[in-house]
Amino acid sequence: MAQRILQFTDLHLYADPKRQLLGECTRDRFEEVLALAQATDWPPDAILFTGDLVHDERPEAYRYLRQRIESLGCPCYCIPGNHDRADLLAAEVEPGSDRDCRVERLGAWDLILLDSTRPGSEAGQLQPRTLSALEQHLQSAHQRPALVALHHQPIPIGSRWLDTMQVENGQDLITLAERYQQLKVILWGHVHQAFDRQLDQVRLLATPSTCSQFTPGSDDFAQDSLLPGYRWLELASDGSLRTGIERL
Repeated sequence: MAQRILQFTDLHLYADPKRQLLGECTRDRFEEVLALAQATDWPPDAILFTGDLVHDERPEAYRYLRQRIESLGCPCYCIPGNHDRADLLAAEVEPGSDRDCRVERLGAWDLILLDSTRPGSEAGQLQPRTLSALEQHLQSAHQRPALVALHHQPIPIGSRWLDTMQVENGQDLITLAERYQQLKVILWGHVHQAFDRQLDQVRLLATPSTCSQFTPGSDDFAQDSLLPGYRWLELASDGSLRTGIERL
């Protein structure tokens, strides 16, 4: 039986419910995207929140997110982004979300959640212990298809300014994907745009923000006119998948 998961990313919530980022009220936009998902793809088997969930590092914003998550009635998993306070995310929303590498089973699949943040930097990095834990799991669960989720992009996406903020050792993750054929999906946020590329057996995917969007292929910062959205993924027990983007 296929498992259906949703990805919401780069919410950039504030404690002030009406505060805007780049001309968008981030809380209102998140509520609109969530309402779209509830009208279109509900109920999912799980939801992934892939970082930059709160922009102002305020506990009140994390508490709002926890309240919304608790109302959804399905498993929800969070990972921090470069704008998050990982300690507050773990304390206020989901205990354990600040771990370097954790695995959640979903049907025939393993969802592997990685922390790619580096303190004091907008760029990402996977610590040696994170990569080691990932490889140990892939070695021990070679029969189970796997999806890896993180915040930062592990490969260049063709936007010069954004690619200065990718996972600095992202090739180490790609090397593991080449080595372990059960790794079928690498999924991230951070870039505020859709991205979809096939690399051997692994699908490389990025997802629009629930608030403002960035223009693909831009050398310098550029805001796109596309509307916010989310990604859905349908994970089949044979390791195949279907995926798409839904926008407001």
